Amino acid sequence: MQARKKYVLLGLCACCWLVLFYWGGGVQLRLLRLLTRQRGEVVRPWPNWTDRAFLPRYAHLDELQTDPGTAESPRQRRQAWSAIYKDSHCRMETCFDFSRCRRRGREGFRVYIYPSEKNDRVSESYRKILTSIGESRYYTSDPREACLFVLGIDTLDRDQLSGQFVPNVDERIRGYPLWNDGRNHLIFNLYSGTWPNYTEDLGFNIGQAILAKASLNTEHFRPGFDVSIPLFSKDHPQKGGERGWLVRNTIPPRRKYLLMFKGKRYLTGIGSDTRNALHHIHNGKDIVSLTTCRHGKDWEKHKDSRCDHDNLEYER
Repeated sequence: MQARKKYVLLGLCACCWLVLFYWGGGVQLRLLRLLTRQRGEVVRPWPNWTDRAFLPRYAHLDELQTDPGTAESPRQRRQAWSAIYKDSHCRMETCFDFSRCRRRGREGFRVYIYPSEKNDRVSESYRKILTSIGESRYYTSDPREACLFVLGIDTLDRDQLSGQFVPNVDERIRGYPLWNDGRNHLIFNLYSGTWPNYTEDLGFNIGQAILAKASLNTEHFRPGFDVSIPLFSKDHPQKGGERGWLVRNTIPPRRKYLLMFKGKRYLTGIGSDTRNALHHIHNGKDIVSLTTCRHGKDWEKHKDSRCDHDNLEYER
């Protein structure tokens, strides 16, 4: 009888210990810290984060598969894009005022160019665009007659490391009386973002303006609203040009080069994988691909075995 009471008492003690272990672990940890803590040691409570509800418990798969050469994860890049393209649902029916095209009883398409300020830096390429519009039959010097507005500020190169970058664009355009959150405005852009991530950040909010851009991401292209334009150099002629080699429907065309590219080969970041993957198509005959590794201040840190040869071919 006494042995049975002893076993029952031991069983109850064991159950109490298990309950204390599972639900009173915090008490045990505090007792253990009190026993092992050294004198003079300051107790540091676990921080109570104010934004704990917004912190995800697990990392997404795309965050774990980021390229170590890039400074941003895909999630950070998407967040940056969403901040840039706030009016991603703009269409001509929702973000364009057609009534401006019928002012003063004049039916038709009229384009007004904002006058450039005294100290504005305008690149040769953007000057050609403005000149072409100004010499066309669609130009008007009266903003009251205009259906479309074009900025006099050069927005072609929005890379902050470029010498053509124009600062404080956001503040200036918000001061225009006719800006109206970009409605009925057309913005030209060739380069955006900064190496190595190139998040397509123009450095200002385009609002409801139409974006005519080179290398526009398909995820943010607004069909029937934005305009995809080719990337052209400053040497591109404003008008005309030499006669092409294509005669009628001659196949293959009578030309020496079928495909040619000359530019920078990004060693890290966005675009590096694509340009490295196309390296093998160069044959030096009808397909020529010339690239240089000299891009960025620390390009030599990422230098690979092909850089010396590529740089020589590029300069030659």
